[in-house]
Amino acid sequence: MTYRQMLEKVRYEGAYPTRERAEEAVQAVLAALGRQLTGDERVALAACLPLEAALTFTAQIPHPEPLTGWGFVKDLAARTGGSPATTRWDSGAVLTTVAALAGRDLLTRILTHLPSGYAPLFGRPELARDAEPQAA
Repeated sequence: MTYRQMLEKVRYEGAYPTRERAEEAVQAVLAALGRQLTGDERVALAACLPLEAALTFTAQIPHPEPLTGWGFVKDLAARTGGSPATTRWDSGAVLTTVAALAGRDLLTRILTHLPSGYAPLFGRPELARDAEPQAA
């Protein structure tokens, strides 16, 4: 997929009136995701993205403690000046496109690596987390 095709897919998914508005969402959401994802999953995802998108994603320095999915949305809303509702919409439009580019296996690895709450942003049901064993 080319960057232009990615923008058109995001424009369609997010029902944005222009490609420019879709690009704003792509740039903001990928930068935010770049601040959350580390390790092999970060490298593998960057390789799946069109060059322009990969550059935005990898230009970010990851936070030492990744945010939950809701924390991701709130942080992005604060950075962009958007409401949590519109930021959630933007995140979903962009990240469902990213999910399609990443493929099922890589997306599962990414979601396992991130804290809870990201799966719905990628258009997937939340993964069950292993519970801590209870002391008897």
